[in-house]
Amino acid sequence: MNVQNVGERYYCTICGNEVTVTKVGGGELVCCNQPMELVEEE
Repeated sequence: MNVQNVGERYYCTICGNEVTVTKVGGGELVCCNQPMELVEEE
């Protein structure tokens, strides 16, 4: 999934790293050799 918006949060299901987007570059976030998952806000 490509980064689309500032403020989105992404999570690695393997190691638990979490990233918050501060600048959109349009690429895909990868951690532990797999795409990170978008955290849906509740």
